[in-house]
Amino acid sequence: MKKVLIIINTEKPESLSLSQKISAFLKEKEVECELLNFDGFNKNTPFLDYEFVITLGGDGTVLFAARNCVEYDVPVFPVNLGQFGFMASVQQSEWQESLELLLQNKNEFQYRSMLKAQLIRDSKQIAEFIGLNDVVISAKHTARTVAMDVFFDDDRLCRLKSDGVIICTPTGSTAYSASAGGPIVDPVLDAIVMTPINSFSLSSRPIVLRADGVLSINIQPCRTKEICMIVDGQEPVSLMAGDKIEIKINDKKIKLICCTQEKFFNALRSKLNWRGEPYA
Repeated sequence: MKKVLIIINTEKPESLSLSQKISAFLKEKEVECELLNFDGFNKNTPFLDYEFVITLGGDGTVLFAARNCVEYDVPVFPVNLGQFGFMASVQQSEWQESLELLLQNKNEFQYRSMLKAQLIRDSKQIAEFIGLNDVVISAKHTARTVAMDVFFDDDRLCRLKSDGVIICTPTGSTAYSASAGGPIVDPVLDAIVMTPINSFSLSSRPIVLRADGVLSINIQPCRTKEICMIVDGQEPVSLMAGDKIEIKINDKKIKLICCTQEKFFNALRSKLNWRGEPYA
């Protein structure tokens, strides 16, 4: 018998009732279901024993599922109960039809790249993180400047003096990076996007780098003492001068069910009003 995990976003009141409907539907199909409550700050737990994982929430719920599914090649079926739905692309009205197709192996899907970030201190790796959207390095408080030396494959790229920097995947290019002036990138591409946050220099522009390189960010001494790194909106990790963060594309990709080019373009138009010129 197949086994499926349903992740319930406890911040969405409709999530619980919908999980009950989906559970009943799957049990009729002889699919075993387990439920997991997600409040936005759950600790990472590997999801290795499931055929697929259903998320009932927004894109944040998908990020949580992706971190815990990717190493075990477990697909994510994302039902949108949030505002944007760039990744959570299955609408409430279509979950049953889409699940039917998934159980028949007829559903469309996309593979998305993820980032791996390693924190190195005193020449030793002390932590490792995986994210689908982005890695953000910044001061803990606003209006504080951070100094960073940036290298790509050991070649010096730049020295940044800014409020911080966003390193994102193409999937994450429509999130924080876009609000900071970064480019929108087709989510199925393999690339690393670096977007400075309020750089001291007007010449510090976003840059798109190839996917097979390693981006290294070295934290330099500066007056700002409280510096942190946040991966996919998780709890901040404190940084200090001398720390190195190495960021590269993760070896494995996450499989997102029902994510298609058409739905991505629809989300750009409907959620970000990205349409070139006003409609008549």
